[in-house]
Amino acid sequence: MNNANYRFQLPKNEPVKPYTKGSEERRLLNEELERQKNIQVEIPIIIGGKEIKTGDTGNVVMPHDHGHVLGTYHKAGAKEVQMAVQAAMEAKEKWANLPYEERAAVMLKVGELIATKYRYVMNAATMLGQSKTPHQAEIEAACETIDFLRFNCTYASQIYSDQPLQLQDHYNRVEYRPLEGFVFVVSPFNFTAIAANLNASPVLMGNTTVWKPATTSILSSYYLMKIFQEAGVPDGVINFVPGTGRVIGGVCLTHPDLGGIHFTGSNGTFNHMWRTIGENLETYKSYPKLVGETGGKDFVVAHHSAPAREVATGLVRGAFEYQGQKCSAASRAYIPQGMWNDVKEHMGEMLGRMKMGDICDYSTFMGAVIDESSFDNITKHIDIAKESADAEILFGGGYDKSKGYFIEPTVIVAKDPKFVTMEEELFGPVITIYIYEDDKYEEVLDLCDKTSIYALTGAIFAKDRYALQMAYNKLRYAAGNFYFNDKPTGAVVGQQPFGGSRGSGTNDKAGSYMNLIRWTNPRTIKEVFVSPTDFVYPYLDQE
Repeated sequence: MNNANYRFQLPKNEPVKPYTKGSEERRLLNEELERQKNIQVEIPIIIGGKEIKTGDTGNVVMPHDHGHVLGTYHKAGAKEVQMAVQAAMEAKEKWANLPYEERAAVMLKVGELIATKYRYVMNAATMLGQSKTPHQAEIEAACETIDFLRFNCTYASQIYSDQPLQLQDHYNRVEYRPLEGFVFVVSPFNFTAIAANLNASPVLMGNTTVWKPATTSILSSYYLMKIFQEAGVPDGVINFVPGTGRVIGGVCLTHPDLGGIHFTGSNGTFNHMWRTIGENLETYKSYPKLVGETGGKDFVVAHHSAPAREVATGLVRGAFEYQGQKCSAASRAYIPQGMWNDVKEHMGEMLGRMKMGDICDYSTFMGAVIDESSFDNITKHIDIAKESADAEILFGGGYDKSKGYFIEPTVIVAKDPKFVTMEEELFGPVITIYIYEDDKYEEVLDLCDKTSIYALTGAIFAKDRYALQMAYNKLRYAAGNFYFNDKPTGAVVGQQPFGGSRGSGTNDKAGSYMNLIRWTNPRTIKEVFVSPTDFVYPYLDQE
């Protein structure tokens, strides 16, 4: 009998490998890239541990070379989705009753397999299927995924050990039950780590999932699913169901056993889910828990006390790493007139050295955007800026989808602070800058706060401490992750729990106990040692 009260200690963040020339990690990654480029993977649906092939397939291609097919995936129909829900519900009781440290052991094994045996498999799949550079793949497909899996075990210990006050005559305790039902997981294309955590968080807390992966990141998601299985996640605990959102969501969102949704994606899709649940409240056994991280129109505000080159570096890295396809990417900026010429010069110099192309070339900084739909939406907005009297394309503006979905890093200067590219999320390598008078800093903070429906990330550059404090107060609700003198991207598990509010989601902070506790349904238990034998209280004695 294992009667230890085990508590996991806080781990260290997984070290980031640099992939320098001549290094062993570069050699191993190159070998895996070549292997994956020269095979075509057939990706099945996986339900209850069984592989299902429907024959209704789609292609997996490289965004930077969309003629290169990496594999095919089978799409689920309504029948397969119903099977996945049934498998999740059948696996639930046994998994929920397993001691949490045993569930944690499985999650820790997933993390260790990714850190060692499958590190280059996951990085290569993310690079090829999602057009990430080696560095961008390493920091998230490997390191962030590993960190989620390890840190979550510590946070689970913290939650389970939080117990109520004890008195001599009775015993109080809280049981952190999993949700009553399955969790519907919908993962995005842009972070392999998010796909891992969207499943791992509820599963660690005793839940089971039906997982709809983004079809544009399905290669890395498939390898991730196979690692979950190899690590010992029991059949039916995670069910891998590729296909269209309309079909999969149509079944899951109206199912009586829906216990919760763990979602990362667009604001519009999450709003649709929320409305659908509201229209079906009488259907469910319990109110489903909705945890969502959605869009962003993330800002950088520079004060005139900030060094111009630091501001320029924050803008270039924040806006153009991974082609601006991070929900935290810098998308709008407010720069004081007095430093603008220096910022512009530094940005131009950096962009002149930036290389766009094949992500297997280690000198490449930017790959391609994810697919044709994204390409068309981003370039439509670039063309609007080109034709408008209220905006100017300062750098970039070119694009070509003949071989890959390539868009140049583009800097727009807007005369109107409410210009369309200052307000709408583009999810691509485009940043729009508004130039303001140096003495209008306070007014610009108010403008920044009111410009967007989103409130995910934001950054303030200033050496003046009073200027930082003013931004801290005025932009209190403008960003869930707020940065002083740094780009608004790059949150690290255990250091900067991630999430925003307003139109950016429910702000349940992935990478912290705040997210994990959402996957619990607590029950308070009071046990009285000596029970009363009469209804009379002392105040009833009138003598």
